[in-house]
Amino acid sequence: MVKTVVLASSSPRRRELLENIGLKFRVDAAEINEDHGRRLKPAELAKIISLEKARAAASRHPDCIIIAADTFGLLNSEIMGKPADENEACLMLGRLSGKCHRVVTGFTILDTETGQAVSKAVETRVYFRKLDSQEIETYVKTGEPLDKAGAYAIQGLGALLVERIEGDYYNVIGLPLSALARELKGFGVKLPG
Repeated sequence: MVKTVVLASSSPRRRELLENIGLKFRVDAAEINEDHGRRLKPAELAKIISLEKARAAASRHPDCIIIAADTFGLLNSEIMGKPADENEACLMLGRLSGKCHRVVTGFTILDTETGQAVSKAVETRVYFRKLDSQEIETYVKTGEPLDKAGAYAIQGLGALLVERIEGDYYNVIGLPLSALARELKGFGVKLPG
């Protein structure tokens, strides 16, 4: 019998990515305190937060496969989460202008029947072109940056800010699909193709 897969995330982008690869799943967002201030290496922090999200959803879903993730940007060693408002979005984008930053996504797959779990982290380097203040203000006024880590959406208008990337494009959106697909196989989850 194939187990039900549950995405423990309210992210419409993660939902869309999984739909695009043909995975059948339910959504049940796990609400936890995403404490990004812990003194851990970024990859470890992302994995731990994704594991906490998976465990929070697990209690509601016996005999299921849970997928949970956490994504954040890093400029030097500073974590850049979602901006609180337009002003903070402008400040974040100004700091990213003309620089390379890293996007880290931690994901966890958890089998709630057996307790088997795997947590991985993937990092992508994103290079922004030099932006002027008018470009930043115009982009922020679209509203797109306000619920995105690092204050931009690479799959939307934010693509215009990015010069190039090194690594997994889908990781920047919020879910490294290739790495996730490899790990899902170990849980008996079959994907089309």
